[in-house]
Order: sequence, then C-alpha cells, then structure tokens
Amino acid sequence: MKHVICSVLLSVVAGGAIAQNPIKVNQVGYGANEEKIAVIEPQVKAKSFVIKDAKGRKVWSGKANIAIKSPFNDKVRRQVDFSRITTPGTYTLYAGKHSQQVIISQNPNNEVAAAALKAFYLQRTAMPIEEKYAGAYARPMAHPDNKVIVHPSAASASRPAGTVISSLGGWYDAGDYNKYIVNSAFTIGMMLQAYQLNKDYFDAMDVNIPESGNGVADLLDEVMYNIKWMMTMQDPEDGGVYHKLTTPNFEGFVMPKECAQPRYVVQKSTQAALDFAATMALAARIYAQYPSYQSFCREAVDAAERAYAWAVKNPNVIYDQPGNNDKYDPDVFTGMYDDKQTGDEFFWAATELYLTTHQSSYLAVARLFVPTKYAMPTWGDVSGLAIHQWLNQEILKTCDAQTMAIYINKVKESLKEFCNADISALAQSCYHSVFGNKASDFVWGSNSEMCAGRGIALMYEHALSGDDKYRRAALTALDHLFGRNATGYCYVTGFGTQRVMNPHQRISAADGVADPMPGFLAGGANSGKQDAEYVPAYADSPDECYQDHVGSYASNEIAINWNAYLVSLLSMAKY
Repeated sequence: MKHVICSVLLSVVAGGAIAQNPIKVNQVGYGANEEKIAVIEPQVKAKSFVIKDAKGRKVWSGKANIAIKSPFNDKVRRQVDFSRITTPGTYTLYAGKHSQQVIISQNPNNEVAAAALKAFYLQRTAMPIEEKYAGAYARPMAHPDNKVIVHPSAASASRPAGTVISSLGGWYDAGDYNKYIVNSAFTIGMMLQAYQLNKDYFDAMDVNIPESGNGVADLLDEVMYNIKWMMTMQDPEDGGVYHKLTTPNFEGFVMPKECAQPRYVVQKSTQAALDFAATMALAARIYAQYPSYQSFCREAVDAAERAYAWAVKNPNVIYDQPGNNDKYDPDVFTGMYDDKQTGDEFFWAATELYLTTHQSSYLAVARLFVPTKYAMPTWGDVSGLAIHQWLNQEILKTCDAQTMAIYINKVKESLKEFCNADISALAQSCYHSVFGNKASDFVWGSNSEMCAGRGIALMYEHALSGDDKYRRAALTALDHLFGRNATGYCYVTGFGTQRVMNPHQRISAADGVADPMPGFLAGGANSGKQDAEYVPAYADSPDECYQDHVGSYASNEIAINWNAYLVSLLSMAKY
C-alpha cells in the first residue's frame, strides 16, 4: 500500500544487505517431476557443476547449458538444468568453492501455502492472538474498534460527525494498523475465487486457527473474520460504505496494544460500495453450502444490493483525501486507495450480483463494462476479478458461462496472447522466469500483481486450454518468489536459505522476536525507490532494487492483497 513515511521511522535502525549466494535456486523446493533450473551468477568461475545427496553421494554432474545476458546490465548468468533428478530429498549443488542447498519434493509448496494463509490470522484485530495458534508471535487483544468515530467527511443525518460506532474485527491491512474496504474486498475476491476452483484443496488444508476443525474450510473461516468487519462499515441508513477505518496518522513502530490515536471511519466512496457489493454477493454464493451460514447469506445479498443501489445513485464519489483535509478536521494521512475510475468496480459488482441473484439488470451492466483486453487484477483495476469470475464459470462448466461467452471472447484471446508473450520471453530470461524480463515489471508490490499475477494468468490459460506449457511457465513465477532472482531472497518470511528478516511491518519490528512473523510476501524489487531517503543506497539495476530493511516501505512492506495473490497462485499450482 502507499505510505506517507512516519517521522518515527527515522529512529528505526534495522536491516541491510547480507551476503548473497551466487547460486540462485527455488529455496522452498522443486516438484519431483517438474523442471529444475539453477542460475549461476557471473562471479562463479566453475565450468562444471555437481549435485550430491544428503549422504554425500554424487547424483548429477554437468555444465551450464544456457548463458544469457541481463537486459539491465552487462552481467551474464548461466543456467544449470538438473531436471532429471526426480527422487525427493535434500541435495547440495556445488559450483567451485560455492554451494547451495536444493530441495526436491512431491509437494514442495504445502508448508509455504499453509503459512501464507495462516498469515491472515496473525493480522487479525480485536482479539488476542493466542500462543497455541501463534507460538512466539502471540499478543494481547488490541484495536477492538468498539468506539470508532464518524469523521466529518463521513457524516450523515443519521450519523453526524462525532457519532461513535462499533466496527469490530477484520485484518490489519499491511505493515500499518488501519483497515481499508477497497483492499479488503480485493483480497477476499482473490481468495474466494481461488476457493471456487480449488475447493477440495482448501477443504483439506488445516492451518491451526481457532476455527480449525469446525467443518468449514480454514480459508473460509479466516475470510469470514474480515467479512464480518466489512459489514460493520456499511451505513445502515443509506447502504453506503465507508472507505476506510483509520487513525489520522500512521502509528509508530509499536505493538498494537501501545497505540493511542483515535480511530475514524472516513468518507463513503463509490469504489468502496461496489467492491463491498461484489464481495458480499460472492460470499453469499460460497457460504451457501453450509447450513449454519444461511442467515448470513441472506444478509450478505441484502447488504450487496443496498451498497450497489447507493453506488448507482452516487456513481462518481471518489475518495479524496487531500480535499477532505482541506475541509475537515482532523486531517488524515494514511493509505488512500484512491482509484479514479468506477467502471471496473461496476463490472465486478454487477458480475457477482448477477451470478448470485440471476437478475438480468445486473447482467446488462456487466455486459456494458466488459473490457476488450485482459488485465491482471489489482485493487485499482478489479475488472480482472470479473473476468476471472466469468472464466471460472467456463472452467467449472456452469450454466452461467454461456450468458457472457460472446462478450469475453476478445478478452480470452487477449489472455492467451498475454500468456504466449510471457512464454516467449522465457527463452531470453536470464533467471528463467516469466517475470522480471523488462524494467516495467519492477514496480511497487512487484512480487504480487506483476509476478504472482502472471502466474495466476498462466494458470487460467492452462485451465482453459489444457496445455501444460502454461502451467510449467506459471511455476517459474514461484521460482522467482522463492529465490531464483537477482537479489537471491526467498521473498516469503520464514522460508528459504536467504530470508527476509526485516519487513516493513510494525508488529514484526516491535514484538521482540528475532524472526518476523512467517508467511508474508514482501513487496519486492521496485525501481521507483520511493523510500530511498530512509534506507541504504539502492542498486542501480531494476531487478536489484530491493532492501531487506524495516524502513523500506517501497520494497519490503507486506500487505493482505499481496498474500492473496500468493495463496491463490499456490492453490492453482498444487502438485
């Protein structure tokens, strides 16, 4: 998320460059029957390479079969393909004086997938995070949000400024302690759509949260914790939805219990209302399988329709933080999520409402806003979530698939072109990944929407076409995230031989535990370097613009939407 730096951050000292292993591999592990490639950095002069098993027996030897120059500098990397090793185990790859651990497994991603989902529990507000679920990361309840103030920008006749409301629960959005409807809705949309395609996978996943074992998938239990908070953000009088629940300024790097600023609900917005409507309509369909959720499903549909009706009456109420600060007190300087367009939100909301209610008026709106080109979904452009939902109907062979078929044909063609271009790029990719082959890949949150998002797009094309080349290409996005990249970091906290240790996350910085909370995807290399004045000097090469430093909000923050990409991709890339 976009941060205005806190002055208190200037006093935080943490992080810095660590020695990189010049042998770059997927540090989480390779699938036993999948492609296995290591990348050798230029400083390694060895001409041949050896792999030994845990007992020191040589099981493979060979030379690099490909050498590719970086598109960003003069570095030439070599690729070592050891795919013919298929026996699960822990191995060591030797290159002269250098060595690197290599893990091969039938299901290498099971542990990281569970941690990525469990990370949402660690972000919960308004409840104690208990030792039996969180171990060393246990903490007392904080931010109950039972006394939240209606900000003047959110005032209405029934709730004038200063009114105190209750808005319990939900997840902290990112490295900060605020809660945002736009990003929460996007996050839930990503994960519930992944659940639709991979129900059995998620139903079997036990991540040890308080609700585990209740007969409901842990993913759905976790998502429900945030949905219940979202429902408190709807004005019961007119159906509008507050954009966010926030303190005026970001809190310092202290534990949640030590926070003291008042918390406000701030301005209703069209985007918040429509994203909320889409989420509630989608949730109503997903949770309908459980008898205990029938009442919730009815409430969710009603809430979705009222939020949608508010948006129809207020189609261009854009969140305007600077404008609000000019007019109202207190000023607010936290994350804005200030998307300027509403067509994509109308497309997603109308899509989910149609699939839930089958009212033709929603289908007509969805058809009105169909794009002609595929775009990876982001919080600022949720048209991709709507497209994915229509693709889900086709993949799952539902009767609804035909209602939109002719309208999304161009988008499907565009998706295939997008995926084919990424596969073509693999031949000249020095890290053998569909991500990271052009400078424009390295933006804020590059690991999520640009890298994991590519993997998800490729998985959709695989599901539609049945062609395994798309699935194999998607796995190269995970290779990047898990360490086969220019920085050498495995970007998921708690995993890898070169770990992220200093994420821009207040709890991990303040809890006194040496290791950060596990399972969080760091933002990744970002050539924008928006935080350059707060961190050591960045590298010049776009793919190396990453800092494992608590001050690096531009490259090393965590966020719920970023973890949603990871959870989704891992569910689709299961072995």
